[in-house]
Amino acid sequence: MAKRKILFVFYLPSGGMETLNRQRCKSLTSHGIECHLLYLQNGTGIQNISQIPTYITNQNSEIKNILAKNFDAIFVCSDYTMLQRIRNLGYKGKLIFEVQGLGSYKNAEKILTQAKSIILKEANGILLPKTGHLMNLIDIHYPSLPKYCFHNCFDTSEFCYQSTPPLPFPVIGWVGRLELNKNWDDFLMFAMRFAKKRPNIKFWMFIDDTLGNPQEKTRFYKLLDRFKLTNSVIVHANVPHKRMADYFSRIGDSGGFLLSTSKVEGFGYAVIEAMSCRCPVLSSDSDGVKAFITHNVTGKFYNNGNIASAVAQATELTDNIALRTQIINQALNRLSLFNLETYAQEFLKILK
Repeated sequence: MAKRKILFVFYLPSGGMETLNRQRCKSLTSHGIECHLLYLQNGTGIQNISQIPTYITNQNSEIKNILAKNFDAIFVCSDYTMLQRIRNLGYKGKLIFEVQGLGSYKNAEKILTQAKSIILKEANGILLPKTGHLMNLIDIHYPSLPKYCFHNCFDTSEFCYQSTPPLPFPVIGWVGRLELNKNWDDFLMFAMRFAKKRPNIKFWMFIDDTLGNPQEKTRFYKLLDRFKLTNSVIVHANVPHKRMADYFSRIGDSGGFLLSTSKVEGFGYAVIEAMSCRCPVLSSDSDGVKAFITHNVTGKFYNNGNIASAVAQATELTDNIALRTQIINQALNRLSLFNLETYAQEFLKILK
């Protein structure tokens, strides 16, 4: 039997989508499926990719040549106009629209409403993670289209705890782009309040500084200054993905945690990555992370936008060692839900 070939399409290699694409290619390759990636522009995540045929182009002529490789199915994530473009370039095979992220509920609803005529005409089905607000929107707007809904995958054997020299201070981490949905303002507000209680604490922010608009970056540095955080906040830009396991492990060992302040997450890879490295997580209730966080069991939630609530939960997470240890261990157990084999089995059903 000829090897099945699929193509995943996204705007650029960065953040959670870059991680998901790499991990699912690994999951599917072990089942004899040949996976290719097409990104329309370059991004910092390209440094993480190896052994997967990867194309970076936004030129119709080059995309047409890629499509000539006869893919059994093409999965287009978020960029619904690309569905039409691929059909116009002559592709007649199975075309699946994939829903990931899309920002706030309001933004996701706006995109899925605008996209309706194109998706219904060009796509053979929709793939989405088990995220409440996305499932709800797809049910409302696309009742008749075949839907494939299952958890994204995560490879705990590749990304896991690393033993590192201890830090002389506790660290609270944050991962994201400097944009509104990631809600970095709340992280700085929290840092200002928490640093008053713990003067020796450090805050590490891991950002992709090639993304986001310049005004946000300017506003970020102004607030750092205004909140007198320039000495306690350390910005790490464009860290290669495999080095993040080292950072998360150090944060966890320091007695700190990852703080996720997003308004809405489709999945939230940074959260699951921290958990895999024995770094506990305190998060806003941003929907997608509910797949892996149960409050006071595998992590902690604070009330969105309520900094006092975040400070109270953070204090308990750093001071109550018994609860902290329990959360770290139970978080590790929860990750088995997202293993590569389960993902492959669900994905094979789509291809059938």
